[in-house]
Amino acid sequence: MADEIKNESPSVSIKEEETAAIYNEEKAAEEEEEELSHADILDLFQEGLAMIVQDPLLCDLPIQVTLEEINSQVALEYGQAMTVKVKKGDNEIMPVVVIQNASVLDLKKAIQRYIQLKQQREGGTQFISWKYIWRTYHLTFNGEKLTDDKMKLKDYAIRNRDEVTFIKKLRKK
Repeated sequence: MADEIKNESPSVSIKEEETAAIYNEEKAAEEEEEELSHADILDLFQEGLAMIVQDPLLCDLPIQVTLEEINSQVALEYGQAMTVKVKKGDNEIMPVVVIQNASVLDLKKAIQRYIQLKQQREGGTQFISWKYIWRTYHLTFNGEKLTDDKMKLKDYAIRNRDEVTFIKKLRKK
């Protein structure tokens, strides 16, 4: 009986040593992960994101891309979204991505997101009163005002790559 215990103990101790070694390796790996500062993790993330953006599908996106922009680009590729070109008064054209069955309100929100992201990247004006913008400007397509926020863009016959224009509203006297 004592011989059996002696025979089992070396194999048990080897298994315990292997388990302890694996545990120590895992603990050391966790400690290494914990040693990374926030800035280091952010740099790693940016590097990974830069590699993703080099993909031919996503090459049109800016370097400081957001998840929302990546999702929009993928939706465009799969035909689930469309690009509406929004022409401002200074003839600047903004390519805004909306889903295929988007409403006028969805387009307005997409315009707001586009301009806010652009301002963050360029360091421009921090606050825009969108209430004022939508009170003083119309969106128009082929001379028709997009007045009903609940109406779908399809109902106005707006398709992929069509151009919508900002037009100043006429004041009522």
